[in-house]
Formats: sequence, C-alpha cells, structure tokens
Amino acid sequence: MSCNQGVNKVERTADELYQMTDSVWNDTADVSDTIHIQYAKGLKVDYKADGIHVTISNPDPQVKHDKPQELIITHPCSRFICTTALQLGNFEVLGLEDCIVGMNSLKNLFSPRMKEQMKAGKTVQIGKEGNFDLETVIASQPDYIFVSVSKHGGFEGLKDCGIPLIPHHGYKETDPLGQAEWIKLVGLLTGETRRANAVFADIEKKYNKLKEEVKTAQNTIQPTIISGRQIRDGWYIVGGRSYMAQLFKDAGASYVMDDNEESGGTTLDFEAVYARGVEADFWQTDGSFDGDFTLQTLADEDERYATMKAYKNKKVLFCNLSQTPYRELAGVQPHLVLADFVKALRPDLLPHYEAKYYKLLK
Repeated sequence: MSCNQGVNKVERTADELYQMTDSVWNDTADVSDTIHIQYAKGLKVDYKADGIHVTISNPDPQVKHDKPQELIITHPCSRFICTTALQLGNFEVLGLEDCIVGMNSLKNLFSPRMKEQMKAGKTVQIGKEGNFDLETVIASQPDYIFVSVSKHGGFEGLKDCGIPLIPHHGYKETDPLGQAEWIKLVGLLTGETRRANAVFADIEKKYNKLKEEVKTAQNTIQPTIISGRQIRDGWYIVGGRSYMAQLFKDAGASYVMDDNEESGGTTLDFEAVYARGVEADFWQTDGSFDGDFTLQTLADEDERYATMKAYKNKKVLFCNLSQTPYRELAGVQPHLVLADFVKALRPDLLPHYEAKYYKLLK
C-alpha cells in the first residue's frame, strides 16, 4: 500500500513537494504507534485500559452546542463507507483505499484506485444523502460510516442500519495542518497508526519548512489578496478566521478581509468587497468549469472584474474543481496548496515547482 536581496533561492524539485512515496508509507519501523493530536481542535485521543478513547467534536469556533461524540476503539477495522470526497482523501493519502467498501454518488471522482474498485464491484455506490440505498449499505457490511454534519437531514436514514456513524469534522478545522491531522483518526480505526504518524509528519515537515522559508524571505510590504467572487446574491469570500485565510498568511500575503470574523465562508455585499479588493495584488477564486477558465471567462461573468488590479496584472489564482482532485486531496495536502500560493506570490522561492491546484489564469 501501500525579497530580500541576499536570500538564496530554494533549489527544490517538484518531486520534493509532490511525492508521498511508498517509503513514507512503509518504512515506519522507527515511527511511534501512539497517536498524539497537536493541531486538530476536533479530535482528542486518550489511551485507557479498555481501549483507545477518541472524542470527536465540531472544531468550528462559532459552534457552541454540538455534543461531542466518544468513540472507543478496541480493535482494527477494515471496512468503511465514505460520504464526502474529503473523507475519501483521508484514506487515499494513506494508501488505504482498499478499506472503503461504499461511497455515495460523488459527482467528480479522481482517485484511480477508487475507480478501479468501483468498476470491479469492490466498492459500491450507496446513493446520495437523503436517498441512500439502505439495502446496499447493509450488504456492504461496513464497520463504520463516515458522515458530514454539513449535509443536513441526509443521514437520518442511515441510523436505522445499526452501523455506527462517525462525524468527520476535518473540513471545519481552521488550521490547514489541523485539517490534515484527521488522517490520524483513520490510522486509529484501521490500526495503521505508524503509517498515519509517518505520513502526517511528512506533510507537517513540508508545510512548516515552506512557511519558514517564506517568513525568512519576507518583504517589508506584503502583497495583498482578495478571495472569491459574485455568487447569486453577493460576493462569496473565505472568512478572516478560515483555514484559507491562514494559508494566505503562511504564503506571505495580507488578506484584505482579515478583519472578518467568520471561520468558514460567507457572502457579503458585492460593492463592499469590490471596494476593498479592487486594489489587491492577488485574487484567489475557484469553481467547476468545463473547459479552460480564462481571464476573459472571468470578465464575461461581470465586467467590473476587469477593472481590478489583480485582473489587470494577471495575478488571478483559480482552482478548477472539475479538473483537479481539490475536494478529495487538498485538505490532506496543505503543503501543496501553500506551495501553489507561494509559487504565485514568490516564484523565486519555488523555481521548479509546478502548481497543482491554484494556477494563475491566462
């Protein structure tokens, strides 16, 4: 299973950041099999005589009344159902796709191994939230079903199957490494704790190394960045306390909406955001688009976009969600998302790196 003058450029190959090699998965003899949680606010692990006690809670600082769920792990399990792309990514980055026996109907599936498993019938489709095929769920004999609290009302029917449901709150973490650290929960459940520790340590090392390089090479004046764009009734931005805002900061950018207190995304008045973002040096946005999404495509959505500084200077970073495995893997590859932003903001630091998710629009 699997810029200041005088700062030296970092001569790094793309492979150094990209690869999560088999040696990371398999060469774990010197890796601890004990899980410690450092970044994730929604996980707590205690080793007791009757098993490993895992307390799972919603890490969103704006959620006050969700009751934590305690899970006692006494033996490794090997059969799971995932109901979001991020949950799949937690298994994928560990090379444990074989443990997934069921998935909901994901619109975009990128994992080659999961495609093979579904084609071979090793992993079944269980329908989608609100319309699950309970007979298929039961027949797949999962030990646990991962669910997402963002899917309101879609999982009530699954409670009738008698299979334990585990809420996966990783996407609610506001620290990029906290989101990635949820892979340790999968390590605990599967008995692959050494593997989870080794893989996370690799992610953590790469993220923090790049973060420190940015800090060392920091200019006195940071480039500014704006996020999102018009969606229906307003301009959708990432909150000033969100994990994406933290990525901006770690990449050396100053987020123009940093005073916003939201930990997730939020929609604000178009004119208010436009007024603050029109002179921003960079612009981050994403969406699902069939074909090449270009600067002209953006201007066709709203002619006011073409008047923005980042647009004029071709400094718009776009992630096409229909052409990249962002939903699956970005949450467990924060070092690559960070590298994408650093590549745009400080290309001298990553001369050989090719962006994976966020790329400058042509």
